[in-house]
Amino acid sequence: MDQLMHGFPPAPDHQVTLTNWRSPPYNRWSFQHVRELVPTAEIANFPDDVWDLPVSPTDLSGLLPDPDNAPQLSFSQFLTETGTDGLVILHRGRIVFEHYAHGMTSDTPHILMSVSKSLLALLAGILTGQGHLAPGRLVTDFVPELGGTAYCGATVRDLLDMRAGVQFDEDYLATSGPIIEYRRATNWNPPSPGDTPSDLRSWFCRLTETQGVHGGMFHYISPNTDLLGWVIERATGQRFADLLSDLLWKPMGAMRSACITVDRLGAPRCAGGISASVRDLARVGQLIVQAGRRGDRQIVPGDWISDIMRNGDRAAWEAGRFAACFPGLPIAYRSQWYSVQEETPLLFGFGIHGQHLFVDPQCELVISKVSSQALPLDLPLIDLTMRAVSRIRRFFRESSH
Repeated sequence: MDQLMHGFPPAPDHQVTLTNWRSPPYNRWSFQHVRELVPTAEIANFPDDVWDLPVSPTDLSGLLPDPDNAPQLSFSQFLTETGTDGLVILHRGRIVFEHYAHGMTSDTPHILMSVSKSLLALLAGILTGQGHLAPGRLVTDFVPELGGTAYCGATVRDLLDMRAGVQFDEDYLATSGPIIEYRRATNWNPPSPGDTPSDLRSWFCRLTETQGVHGGMFHYISPNTDLLGWVIERATGQRFADLLSDLLWKPMGAMRSACITVDRLGAPRCAGGISASVRDLARVGQLIVQAGRRGDRQIVPGDWISDIMRNGDRAAWEAGRFAACFPGLPIAYRSQWYSVQEETPLLFGFGIHGQHLFVDPQCELVISKVSSQALPLDLPLIDLTMRAVSRIRRFFRESSH
């Protein structure tokens, strides 16, 4: 890690490129330097109105993240085992724990992967509240160019809840096929020799095969979220990055600007392309704890957040393949957020390679974690993280009494 991209130029085996940037060990550098690899659009903050997060350190060194299994891990071992680059825990609006590794700091932007989807959903809620977006409307009302594709008949709500009946295999380890074409269209993979230049919006016209019905089972398709970004831009006549800045990032009081990757024609990778500091990601979680409010300003409609927590379809989730990543948990998926429907509800955003934002509104607890795990989906590490989060939640519930 220490030698990656060092030297002028770096040694060939230490160079991070568009070909290797999502593979270990290169991802430990690239996930903090996305802007140097892929074109991006800025999501500007407002430096004169930053949401202050007081610091009240809590000693978690004695916490056992996975106490039921042997050998037992210490909290520091958990952070190492799960490839943690940055972790911020907020309790009642205060930073109670903060950790950085692999060259990251509180100011460093880190790619959020699919936690980006959850940020888009908050923007969608704002725009719905303003009357610009209606989840019940057809996708083709906004993007008629897709009338001949598998998205014909799908609603905005189908995209938000990942219940569009579109054939697409989200295989992160595939070396050929539609997902590779998709990554090339978004500028995430280099073109092959002789390739015709591609772009995200025209690529959607290739999705012509259906799988099931719209509004049916949960079927996780990242392009759905990119299409939501296109719908939002058409509905408002504004760039996605500017909208996210003006309607969420600035009023929320972000400390740093964020950014989002774009294709060669400026289309945003809403499904996974946002980079932000781990503190600012925690601020997003705190906004949810406060039911969408900061001070006397309602930023995200409270009823949108309540809908996410209460109205996910458990049966649709359990019929989908992704449920295997979280065995035994009573999860539903609503508006690009996962909801654990227990007595004390938990909302979370989740991205490959270990990106997380957990929000426990009742406990007023936020856990913001970014990582550079080797595998896109590492089921043992997902299980370990969920167990650790459960233990952290219990610790702060008990310490509050």
